[in-house]
Amino acid sequence: MVVQKFGGTSVADPQSIRRLIEIVRATRARDGRGPAVVVSAMSGVTDALLEIAAAAGAGRLSDALPRADGLRERHVATARALVAGPAQHVLVASITELFDQLADIVRALAVLREVSPRTLDVVAAMGELLSSRVVAAALTDAGVPAEWLDARRAIVTDAEHTRATPQTRETDAALRATVLPIIDAGRVPVLGGFVGATTEGHTSTLGRGGSDYSAALVGAGIAAREIQIWTDVDGMLSADPRVIAAPRLIAQLSFAEAAELAYFGAKVLHPSTILPAVERNIPVRILNSWKPDGTGTLITAQSAARGTRLTGLASKRDVTVVDITSSRMLMAYGFLRRVFEVFERFRTVVDMVTTSEVSVSVTVDDRRHLDKVVEALSEFAEVSVEDEMALLCAVGDNLRDEPEIAARVVGVLEEVPLKMISQAASRRNITVVLRQADLPHAMERLHEEFFA
Repeated sequence: MVVQKFGGTSVADPQSIRRLIEIVRATRARDGRGPAVVVSAMSGVTDALLEIAAAAGAGRLSDALPRADGLRERHVATARALVAGPAQHVLVASITELFDQLADIVRALAVLREVSPRTLDVVAAMGELLSSRVVAAALTDAGVPAEWLDARRAIVTDAEHTRATPQTRETDAALRATVLPIIDAGRVPVLGGFVGATTEGHTSTLGRGGSDYSAALVGAGIAAREIQIWTDVDGMLSADPRVIAAPRLIAQLSFAEAAELAYFGAKVLHPSTILPAVERNIPVRILNSWKPDGTGTLITAQSAARGTRLTGLASKRDVTVVDITSSRMLMAYGFLRRVFEVFERFRTVVDMVTTSEVSVSVTVDDRRHLDKVVEALSEFAEVSVEDEMALLCAVGDNLRDEPEIAARVVGVLEEVPLKMISQAASRRNITVVLRQADLPHAMERLHEEFFA
């Protein structure tokens, strides 16, 4: 039994959903049971919903309502292209009901001129609630018996709206109670990713990219043998294809390597996806819904032996470096605690840290509270900020056992000015900070050295 998650581009239009149907049909014919299907919102819908909420909260009702009507037309047209007869009327009615609810919320927000996190979750969740209804109906109409499952009955979270954390024990119990009976009855359960509900029943979301996380939670909860992430690329690649013209497909890598690559910018996989799979040792496979016969990338507990010695490269752009300097730091305890308490107070995540006798340098990619962070740090240290920087990360389990690889990475970049260099305690990655303008050249040099 497998869990199959289809991203926004895999449910973007009737043609994409028809490909999804054939993938599910083939899996069902091969396995004889399931699969469980998790879908994202149709491509672009979540962004549109957030824009609608923002417009409504600003009182721009004449902007928000037409946008919602445009989304309604798109979903209804897709439903009519995929489902015929009485089932079409039922599906269109359910879509209309959801958009009527959205219109009511939009009008209320325009009056209140305020969008709370809880209300934003209700709006953002509609994309997945809509796409999952359409996919379930389309599967059944195509002869693949399916049943729509409201994800809010299956994923139980805390009340941290817009970035809720699933409650593992409660979610496992809910998944066993909702997903497994559908599979045991010979049908395909279809639910939206990204969406859950608090223990009080309020709609919540797992944050952007949370549909992958939902798929992993479902896989862990029902003890799937594999979690498949169907997207619009062949799998995880050795480098960003926007920078490297011909990156290599990574056939197999470890959970730890995948997590490092995802955290440092590989967009194929949401970092949190790895966690439930690691805990239950469930393989994750990334596949291309446009090329269903491809082998994709397999992520397992252990990495595969490889001659390249590195697994892949990842990068983050729009990074800011914060340098904190103070002579009081020399041979003093408590200084680092004060520094990081400031970042914690203003809920700003630090990606990378380097220290010397009298200075600390950190990188952040969330600038929302940076001015307040700098002001607070300036009370006990000198602070400087450098924008338009980037992180470049070389990842591979072999870094732990072959220290010369790290030396090669730095040596290849000898002509590139590096701001910071770090190798984590796991010795699974070596990361450098450099000017964003130097990133393409640096990545090209590393890729040529290790993957050409």
